[in-house]
Amino acid sequence: MKSICIFAGSSLGNKNEYKAAAIQTGKIMADQGIRLIYGGSKKGLMGEVANEVLMNGGEVIGVMPRGLSNGENVHGQLTELIAVDSMHERKAKMHNLADGFIALPGGLGTFEELFEVLCWSQIGIHQKPVGLLNSCGYYDPVLNIIQHSILEGFVNKIHQKIMNTSSDPEELIKMMSMYSPPNMELKWKTGE
Repeated sequence: MKSICIFAGSSLGNKNEYKAAAIQTGKIMADQGIRLIYGGSKKGLMGEVANEVLMNGGEVIGVMPRGLSNGENVHGQLTELIAVDSMHERKAKMHNLADGFIALPGGLGTFEELFEVLCWSQIGIHQKPVGLLNSCGYYDPVLNIIQHSILEGFVNKIHQKIMNTSSDPEELIKMMSMYSPPNMELKWKTGE
């Protein structure tokens, strides 16, 4: 993998471990020569990952809609900042630039981005690895709801294999670099 798109909170959250995991992720990416693709903010966990990649000599590409790129939020030290017209264009651009995706802890925007790339994988739009950095068990409720949706017949069990999950950034990136897309069943059952 030459580039990973990170989805993460624009806040730091309530636990110091979230920030520490973001910093560790950025350091590992820079050490391994993996380019960071992300939303372009200098705030929160997003900013922490970007700062660490840059501080360790790595490349960082931010993608931000023009309406959000005021001087208060945009990171001023990026390798490249790409301005786009909309959130839809932002996500499409990040998707095209990335070889894989990792969700760090975050809020509604992070969830939306994560579920979009999971859905795109499920229906065959891409075969890129998707990772959950499960710091302090942050994503346990998400993993539980996905398991519940499998038990209730809304998601095929094979689709669990499109998610790589670890609380250790180094292990997660290694899992993603060895990722082989599962032989997907049809999302829709015959006769429905």
